[in-house]
Amino acid sequence: MKTPNGLSQFKHVHIIGVCGTLMGSFASFLRRSGVRVTGSDQNIYPPMSDVLHAAGVEVVSPYDASNLDKIGGKPDMVVVGNVIGRANPEMIAFQERGDVYVSLPEFMEKHLLPGTRNLVVSGTHGKTTTSSLLAHVLNVSNQKPSYFIGGVSQSLPHSFHVENDGKYFVLEGDEYDTAFWDKVPKFNHYLPNDVILTSVEFDHADIYADLNAVKKAFSGLISRIREGGRLIACVETENVRELIRESKVPVITYSRNPADHADYSFIGLKGSTEGIEFTVVRGSEKVDHLSLQLPGEHNALNALAVYIECRELGLSSDEIRKGLQSFGGIKRRQEERGEVRGVLVIDDFAHHPTAVRETLKALHMKYVGRRLLTVFEPRSATSRRKVFQQEYTEAFDHSDETFVAVAFDQSKIPSDQQFSSQELVAGLNERGRSARFFESVEEGVNQVAAAARRGDVVAVLSNGGFGGFIPKLLEKLKID
Repeated sequence: MKTPNGLSQFKHVHIIGVCGTLMGSFASFLRRSGVRVTGSDQNIYPPMSDVLHAAGVEVVSPYDASNLDKIGGKPDMVVVGNVIGRANPEMIAFQERGDVYVSLPEFMEKHLLPGTRNLVVSGTHGKTTTSSLLAHVLNVSNQKPSYFIGGVSQSLPHSFHVENDGKYFVLEGDEYDTAFWDKVPKFNHYLPNDVILTSVEFDHADIYADLNAVKKAFSGLISRIREGGRLIACVETENVRELIRESKVPVITYSRNPADHADYSFIGLKGSTEGIEFTVVRGSEKVDHLSLQLPGEHNALNALAVYIECRELGLSSDEIRKGLQSFGGIKRRQEERGEVRGVLVIDDFAHHPTAVRETLKALHMKYVGRRLLTVFEPRSATSRRKVFQQEYTEAFDHSDETFVAVAFDQSKIPSDQQFSSQELVAGLNERGRSARFFESVEEGVNQVAAAARRGDVVAVLSNGGFGGFIPKLLEKLKID
């Protein structure tokens, strides 16, 4: 592979925190580009350890000042993951030695993004699916996009890819902070030409004090859209409608609600086990009919945003339809993991109450007539806090039976701010929804296996590993 523009100065790059999904993908990209890559992490295990080994990335563990000697030679650049704190012993050693270090977003800003048209997909929900879908449509239309996506697509060979002569760079615009010395959203570094804004809600309670702080972050993104660019925004909430008034570039709006009077909407949504189809409406005119293998209204919105952007970029309807229809989805987004004795087990990343509601609604639409059992682990920084305690009670209405795990490690959260799984179960039961609490993975697996019967769909919702809940459940279903 030819070395992309901007990387020719680098012979050796070291990555601290190399085993994260994004950092591992970036490390593999650098190796494919001919750069020697070393990396370190606290714990190294499959599948990322296998990915890095196959790519030829040299990895050391755990974090230690002695790693500077082990990697052999002083790197041209040290790239630091956002999980790394200022007390990291390896980080301290690099600083004391005077090595040049950057965050990954800053590296991209300086060396990969200045010469491309940067298409940033942002929002509280849907950005991984939408950015992957956009990159895929551009890819199958022979636009040769570069892309940087925070998930594993079923239709793209990598999560991080740079084309030598590519015009477009698709980026998942994450609002989480950049690095311990750079407490601003990652997307502040992405030099946006076009921005898709899917939604704005309160999230990431560990770094944002309130909704106003979140809105301020997205306001900053909008203000950074470069001249000649555009903002494509879903205007279903007042938060977004308020923010787009600040835009200095043209705004194109979309919504599923006619009352929003958006530029684009859709009608006639039909769902099946094969996915969804719907008609695109611009103003009052029917302009296209699209199909997608993914389920749910929220994915129709994601596809509509991609449709708008691709039409604005000059792609034909035929090219867009072909790309949308052939997209295979994202791992851990309504992903079918196995079916045992007629019980289908689904893996999904949903953890915010809006995402939980939309995911279960989509599964209910896709698997018509099948009972839906939901397993929920409160694991994210927000879901482990009580900020959405009541909202979660209202998010499981499409679940026939719900199993709620004890919240993941809350030791660093003040007791009066901790989310209560028991309270959620009680609230669901009060609403007439069947719900149970469990304290261990084994207990939860036993509960679900005992309750499941042929024809059921079990949706396991967690933004982490959940102690191997899904493989353990599949194995238990085989035994029982």
